[in-house]
Amino acid sequence: MKKFNIRKVLDGLTAASSSSSSSSSSSAAAAAARENDAVQETLQSEHFQLCKTVRHGFPYQPSSMAFDPVQKILAVGTQTGALRLFGRAGVECYCQHESGAAVIQLQFLINEGALVSALTDDSIHLWNLRQKIPAILHSLKFNRERITYCHLPFQSKWLYIGTERGNIHIVNVESFTLSGYVIMWNKAIELSTKSHPGPVVHISDNPMDEGKLLIGYECGVVVLWDLKSKKADYRYNYDEAIHSVAWHHEGKQFVCSHSDGTLTTWNIRAPAKPGQIITPHGKQPKDGKKPEPCKPILKVEYKTTRAGDPFMVLSGGLSYDTVGRRACLTVMHGKSTTVLEMDYPIVDFLTLCETPYPNDFQEPYAVVVLLEKDLVLIDLGQIGYPIFENPYPLTIHESPVTCCEYFADCPAELIPALYSVGSRQKRQSYSKKEWPVSGGNWGQGTQSYPEIIITGHADGSVKFWDASALMLQVLYKLKTAKVFERARGKEEKPSTDIVEEDPFAIQTLSWCPESRMLCVAGVSAHVIVYRFSKQEVTTEVVPLLEVRMQCEFSDVDSPDPGGDQTPTLPTPGASSSPQETEPPSQPSTGSISSDGPWDNIPCLQVRSSPLKQSPGYQVELVIQLVWVSGEPPQQITSLAINSSYGLVVFGNSNGLAVVDYLQKTLLLNMGTSDLYSPSDPYQRQPHSPRKARQPSGALCDSNDASNTLEDRCKSPTSDAKDNSFTRSRSSSVTSIEKESREAISSIHFCESFARKTDSLVSPCVLVGTTQGSVLMVAISLPPGGDQRLQQPVGISSCGTLVRLKGGILTMALLDSAATLLPPSYEPWYDPNASDEEKEKSRRRRPASPPSSQEGQDSQFAVLCSEKQAKVVAMPSQTRIYKHSITETSFVLRADVVQMAGANCIACFCANGHIMTLSLPSLRPLLDVNYLPLTDMRIARTFCFSNQGQALYLTSPTEIQRITYSQDTCDNLQEMLSELFTPVETPEAPNRGFFKGLFGGGAQSLDREDLFGETAAGKASRSLAQHIPGPGGMEGMKGAASGVVGELARARIALDERGQKLGELEERTAAMMSSADSFSKHAHDMMLKYKDKKWYQL
Repeated sequence: MKKFNIRKVLDGLTAASSSSSSSSSSSAAAAAARENDAVQETLQSEHFQLCKTVRHGFPYQPSSMAFDPVQKILAVGTQTGALRLFGRAGVECYCQHESGAAVIQLQFLINEGALVSALTDDSIHLWNLRQKIPAILHSLKFNRERITYCHLPFQSKWLYIGTERGNIHIVNVESFTLSGYVIMWNKAIELSTKSHPGPVVHISDNPMDEGKLLIGYECGVVVLWDLKSKKADYRYNYDEAIHSVAWHHEGKQFVCSHSDGTLTTWNIRAPAKPGQIITPHGKQPKDGKKPEPCKPILKVEYKTTRAGDPFMVLSGGLSYDTVGRRACLTVMHGKSTTVLEMDYPIVDFLTLCETPYPNDFQEPYAVVVLLEKDLVLIDLGQIGYPIFENPYPLTIHESPVTCCEYFADCPAELIPALYSVGSRQKRQSYSKKEWPVSGGNWGQGTQSYPEIIITGHADGSVKFWDASALMLQVLYKLKTAKVFERARGKEEKPSTDIVEEDPFAIQTLSWCPESRMLCVAGVSAHVIVYRFSKQEVTTEVVPLLEVRMQCEFSDVDSPDPGGDQTPTLPTPGASSSPQETEPPSQPSTGSISSDGPWDNIPCLQVRSSPLKQSPGYQVELVIQLVWVSGEPPQQITSLAINSSYGLVVFGNSNGLAVVDYLQKTLLLNMGTSDLYSPSDPYQRQPHSPRKARQPSGALCDSNDASNTLEDRCKSPTSDAKDNSFTRSRSSSVTSIEKESREAISSIHFCESFARKTDSLVSPCVLVGTTQGSVLMVAISLPPGGDQRLQQPVGISSCGTLVRLKGGILTMALLDSAATLLPPSYEPWYDPNASDEEKEKSRRRRPASPPSSQEGQDSQFAVLCSEKQAKVVAMPSQTRIYKHSITETSFVLRADVVQMAGANCIACFCANGHIMTLSLPSLRPLLDVNYLPLTDMRIARTFCFSNQGQALYLTSPTEIQRITYSQDTCDNLQEMLSELFTPVETPEAPNRGFFKGLFGGGAQSLDREDLFGETAAGKASRSLAQHIPGPGGMEGMKGAASGVVGELARARIALDERGQKLGELEERTAAMMSSADSFSKHAHDMMLKYKDKKWYQL
């Protein structure tokens, strides 16, 4: 443990820290040098390690799906090579194929804890699921042929692989080696077609005879192949392309789905023509002609029930005249046909059945439908086919995420409170049955603190998520757009919107967990303040405050203010600037004339009708920035709320505004340059704006909705944005002018020393700008109670505290022992409760910072920008420590966080580095090159939290959580859920006496005799390359207890048992022979001595 003595540092001695940290001293701190206290820093490099923990959300761009009916585990593969596995609620797993190739098919080794994946790069992989982090045990890469279809029969170790050339190869899943047995396409079809039949689109074995393999070719030919005799038994021809094939469980007939929307049913012994042809969605002409062709039926499944009609489930096949109709799943049961509309296109579906055995009545109970952006489970057992309530957090992307905040170690009562109001929002028409995907077990994590994630969305909604214990569950959803009138039609008056799409999108938010106050800023330059209440209320008139923030003008260009500049009342201890403006709190009647510019017009219209507000977050105040002389309002770049002071502070490229949300008045509206004091060495001269500007200012795509980065990240790399995430924007200012404008980039409430001469702490606001200035604003509050609601709050700017390189990202305050001093807050009370209850809970939390004795510093201000970090002693405003974080890149996100009982700064840089710095000495503790900035989504959503937690949106639909805590990394294995649980495989169906007697039951096949090396020989070495899995020792351990080891051990045990039985049989035979010989000899002896006397012997 290192000791850092402030006295020595202030005396000019170099601190024993990193070479990149530097210290400075000044004569003003000479008195502080007499301080004997030393700050003991407990955080060391060994406390930090970076690793991914869990991934939540819907699998991005899904491509395939599989289900283990015994383990009850669902697997989803994606176009980016990701694999997501789902069990019961809270059991999720993510893994990734290194190649990143799309997953075309998944096959479980049912109840074996293993999964085979086939990829578009013609590789197949065996995953071991018996370990908490699944690993690849074997891989096989095909060199000469492209994989199109795979089939693994239940309880078989031989995997059939169909290719684009029409051939079928066979792989041993134990050793992942190819068998010499190959079914060549020309042998399979012979002379049944004149041309190549196309790729293999289906492979399955006859449910009642494992020796018969059904092969479907794209052109419409189906072949029933006899594996033993190596020839085709039957060939079935149809003149439409095949998409899928499904067996009846008795193995006597099968169904094909075709590209013209037809289903053909074939009897296996009648290959001449189909037994039945139906077009489920075709209009039947009256003259008996063929129905009109429909869209292709992409997949069909045929499932039987013991006590009723079979189910036929299919996707696609709609009539061509249903243009614009959403994707549908069709369920045919008996004479009824039900068409279920889906919200998104169908990627795949699976019918879940009671038995894993294909030769038994299937008894389907649900259909799992994988959509492009959702996962739906349909209950087949209830009338109307209701859907199951999905327990997974798959709705993150319901509307694109535009901002994200992460709060670890929240007050314990918050999650139950949010859950209670959120549970009333759920729809009630779900199936009453339990979610069928119920496999796996939760982890045994010791992480017990509450965690909440808040996501802001493009449609103006805000979602609260319970993120405790590596799980994620939606708690509550707030719709901020309800405050505004619905969008006007095009024929109505001209739009004042500054964004064409998603005008309600959330840009930034500020939340106080203790007081439950919430403040959100939207892209239409609006701010909404919310209070949390457990009671429903109807607001007759939504409180509205319009603010006129205009850009800086020089004296010669300054227009006539029009008489609306009314200085605020000066109060004791606060000065009032004549530049402050206070527009009326009532909605102003702006002017839109054909020959004049828009003025005093807000971008959105607040609703005029009464607003019914459900329990949860309820509107306290709406603040809107208005158009000024034809100029649209600039979007809000920084925001903070404080419940103890009753204030909201926000800023943009025009300046800073302070609003009293209790009195619903504007206290300060000041240009950024006016915040500097006249004697300030950093003061910037106001500049003149361009005269003529287009009244437009679009933000960004809903997939990438944040302008704050553009305003604050001034490095060249900030312009290199992926076109797929942004759309061209017409800006109301030129890039040069925007560059020169100083925007507010960070705001922090604190109780500190507003001026160097202060000896007592008072409420303050630290304001950081994009030019690196940190300014101090003092707040003078009236006494509490009724006086707080009647007397004005005083606000005065105290000039610059310090200057850093790059825009300011985060600020915090520490006491003399380097303990974090959080902003003061008012404990939560229900605003709709009785006055007595309000008074009980409304006790302002006392300010914890002590007063400063004359000449002594008792606080540290921690300041971090895009380039560097500084620690400044207060009230002397002396720089104590300085650290250059990056020279070549810039910091995107920085947070002061608590970790292992101490504090540190956590930073994420644009070059992908994640770093932590100790406090107060700014020693580098961690520097890992983790994730290069590939798109703005990561930059917009990356956030750190306490206890070593962080997260970001890794795709438009998924949140990736990471940890930078060594302790969490060490305990991660315990915390993760288990996918595989030992379950008995159900008993095989009883064949029955007569079927067993007359051979009517399922026919088994010894595939080893057919496909093994002794019978089939070796496969061509150039056909495929075997690659051992990268699982390392963990993978090998998993394999030892995993499927391959289990199968191998079972076979060895069987062989040993057989050998021992053979030896026992031989020994028994020898003993019987010996006993016969002994018996014969005994009989002969008896006859020989039968009549002799004893003395004759």
